[in-house]
Amino acid sequence: MKPSIYDLTQSELSDWLVEHHEKKFRASQIWQWLYEKRVISFKDMSNLSHKTIELLEESFIIAPLKEVVVQEGEDGTTKYLFELTDHHMIETVLMRQAYGLSVCVTTQIGCNIGCTFCASGLLKKQRNLTTGEIVAQIMKVQHYLDDQGKGERVSHIVVMGIGEPFDNYKNVMNFLTIMNDSKGLHIGARHVTVSTSGLVPKIKEFAENGLQVNLAISLHAPNNEVRTSIMQINKAYPIERLMDAVDFYLEKTNRRITFEYIMLAGVNDQAEHARQLAELLKDKKKLTYVNLIPYNTVEEHNNYQRSSKEDTLEFYNILKKQGINCVVRQEFGTDIDAACGQLRSKQMKKEKVKK
Repeated sequence: MKPSIYDLTQSELSDWLVEHHEKKFRASQIWQWLYEKRVISFKDMSNLSHKTIELLEESFIIAPLKEVVVQEGEDGTTKYLFELTDHHMIETVLMRQAYGLSVCVTTQIGCNIGCTFCASGLLKKQRNLTTGEIVAQIMKVQHYLDDQGKGERVSHIVVMGIGEPFDNYKNVMNFLTIMNDSKGLHIGARHVTVSTSGLVPKIKEFAENGLQVNLAISLHAPNNEVRTSIMQINKAYPIERLMDAVDFYLEKTNRRITFEYIMLAGVNDQAEHARQLAELLKDKKKLTYVNLIPYNTVEEHNNYQRSSKEDTLEFYNILKKQGINCVVRQEFGTDIDAACGQLRSKQMKKEKVKK
């Protein structure tokens, strides 16, 4: 199967064209067609020669995704199930926020991190997504918005879908470069958040990268005992090593980190856990933020339940009293398979029944 032209950054496209005896300036023309005019056929690139169009058609496809299911929620959230060229399926979510339209993208087919509460890990990692497959998620959503004719634009990106982004580091970084390109969609780096479960070496590499992209860390527990019981990655990178990487990042970038914390009833949501979390973050108060996340129950992980509103409020109040910046995350798409991985899992079950 031919690669997607979305795989290439603008500089890579320029180099590719020169290697194939084309003029370097053609890259900016093609880029404009792809990301400003957002065509889905090389034939629509009317200021290119027939020879150049034939070269592109012989070498690339544009979008490597096909829509399988689109679910629209009552709150305006839209969830997409896409099929890739090798017939694997991934999920992408459009969320309507007060500050704009945010899209959550997937970076891997399946996940090997082993979080015991998560629907994403129901399928073990099959492969990384290519840069083009990640870019195509944004473009598919933008095409969907374009077709509605309201002039809406994707303004924010969260790299928090299926998979561990830092386990697909190079392709994710190229994706960020393409999204941030001033001659493309030009989504500002500060409007992008990348989430990691805690790959310590990659957190440090990300700190050295110089991007202004926001970083979120899936913490979900204030001590090693609880974190190891729900997140296998803690065996490789326990909290002490993770916090060392966090300190390195904060010192290097002086940028705030968000800690994601899913509230699991009776597991990590008690007052003692809140006090432990406040103690863990006390020397990082000015540059950290805790996002308390109501748990979306996953059928296959029915041993977990969401924390009560009372326990969540008590947890929140303890953190606030200790001077920790925190918020209870607003929920989106609760009526449309909200948890990441649920829609894909449901579709796979349907196909298994058909067979």
